[in-house]
Amino acid sequence: MNLDELIKLVSSDNAPHIRVDSRLVKPGDIFVAVEGAVCDGHDFIDQAVDNGAKYVVCQNKGQWTSDEPRLPRAKSRGATSREVIFVDDSSKAAAILAQASRGNPASQLTNLAVTGTNGKTTVAFLVRSCIQNAGKKCGLIGTIIYDTGAETFEAPLTTPDCLTIAQRQSQMLKAGAKYMVIEASSHALAQNRLAAIDFKAAAFTNLTGDHLDYHKTKEQYLAAKTKLFTALSPDSVAILNKQSPESRFIAEHTKAKILWYAIDEPADITARIESMDVNETVFTLQYAGQSSIVKTPLLGLHNVSNHLAAAGLCLAEGFDLETVSKGLSALRTVSGRLEKVCWAGNFAVLIDYAHTDDALKNVLSTLKPLCKGKLRVALGCGGDRDRTKRPRMAKIAEQLADFVIVTSDNPRTENPQTIIDEIVAGFQNPRSPKITVEQDRKKAIELAIASAEKNDIILIAGKGHEDYQIIGKQKFDFSDKKIAQEYLTKRK
Repeated sequence: MNLDELIKLVSSDNAPHIRVDSRLVKPGDIFVAVEGAVCDGHDFIDQAVDNGAKYVVCQNKGQWTSDEPRLPRAKSRGATSREVIFVDDSSKAAAILAQASRGNPASQLTNLAVTGTNGKTTVAFLVRSCIQNAGKKCGLIGTIIYDTGAETFEAPLTTPDCLTIAQRQSQMLKAGAKYMVIEASSHALAQNRLAAIDFKAAAFTNLTGDHLDYHKTKEQYLAAKTKLFTALSPDSVAILNKQSPESRFIAEHTKAKILWYAIDEPADITARIESMDVNETVFTLQYAGQSSIVKTPLLGLHNVSNHLAAAGLCLAEGFDLETVSKGLSALRTVSGRLEKVCWAGNFAVLIDYAHTDDALKNVLSTLKPLCKGKLRVALGCGGDRDRTKRPRMAKIAEQLADFVIVTSDNPRTENPQTIIDEIVAGFQNPRSPKITVEQDRKKAIELAIASAEKNDIILIAGKGHEDYQIIGKQKFDFSDKKIAQEYLTKRK
C-alpha cells in the first residue's frame, strides 16, 4: 500500500483511526511516526505495533528501510500482518491523512493565519471580531481557546497537532462557520502541522528573541516562521509588518501578493494615531485611498500594529474598510493581554502575557507615559524554555519600571531559584532598592499590591490568561488575575 491508497482508505466508511501517539494505538489503527518537540515517533514504532497498529507510516531513518522493514511481532494483541508505508515527510503525511479522514474540512473553510513572536492572540481575536461583526461565523484556534462556533475548548497548545486541527475544523463546519483564523506557532510550522491547509491570507507581526531552546538560532526561528509564507499560493496574500526588519526576508520567499502595514509611515495599510490614554486609543485606519476611525481600549502602539495585521487579513478576504473598522472597535478585551483587574481603588493593576523582552518593553513603554505615579512590575521566566531571554527581561524592567519584583513563573523541572538568579544577572544594579526578589509568586503579587500608592500602575507579567502554575511536572491552580483580585479586596 502507498500513501495515496491509504488516503482513500481513511476517506472511506469505517476507516481505521489515525494516531500520532503510540500510547493511543488500538488494533487496526494507523500509526504515523512524526518528530515532535520532545520525542520522535519513530522511536515508538515498536510500541505502536505491539499495541496493534495495522499500518505504520514513517520516514526512512536508517533502522527502517523500504527494502526490509523490520517490524517486530505484536506481543499481546495477536495480529499477524503489518503494512509499512514510507514517505518523504511523515509529518506532512499525517496532516494530509488527518484532513482526508474528516472529509477535508480545511478545503471548505476560508483559512486565515497569523504568526510572529508577539501579538498572535490579539490579532486572531481581532479577526474573529471583524468577521462576527460582519454577521458571519468564524472559528478560532490559538493560545487561549479553540472556538468552533458552537463550543470553546481550553487550549493546551497555541497550535495543536494536525489531528486536532482537522477535528476542530470539522466541528466549525457543523456549527455553520465559513472562516477559521489560527495562530501559527514556530513549533507547529517547523513540524508541518499546517501542511494540508491552504491559507487565503497570512500575517506576520514581528520576530524577537524566544524559543531558541528549540530553534537554536534566530535564523532557524525565522526560517520556521517563513514556512507559512513560502507555502502560500500566488492567489493568496501575505500581510507583512513594514516596521519589522524580518519582513523583508519573508517577502523574498513568498509567491503571494503582499500588503505592507505600518504606523505613521507610508504603507498599503496605515494607522495615524489621533489620541491615546489609559482608557482608549483612537487612530485613523487608511487603505486604498479610504479612511475610517478605530476606537479601541487595547493599549499601546504594539496593539495598534496588531490591529493593522488583523485589518490586513480581513481586507485580503474582501471585507470593506468600514466593516473592518467596526469589528476592530468592537473587541473590548483579550484575556491576559494588558487586561485591567477591576476594582475601585486609586491605582491600577494590569495582567499581561509578556514573556519575552520585546513584549515586556512594548508593554512597559506603553504604560510609562500613562502612569502618573510609580510603575511597578512583577515578572518571572518559564523553566525549560529559552534561557537567553532571562537577563534581557531584567534589563528592560530595570530601565523602564520604578520598582521590580522578580518572582517565579512556571518553573517546570528547573530550580526556581536558578531561573531567578539568571534573571537577576541581567540587572545593572541588582542591589538597588528598586529591585526585590520574592520566589513565591502569590506573595510577590501581594507585595506589589501592598506597596502601591495613589496613581501607581502595577503590571503582573508573564502568565497572562493562564490559570495554572507548572512546578515540576505537576499543574496547580493559579490565576494572576484571581490572586490580584483577592488582595485588592483585602486592601480595599
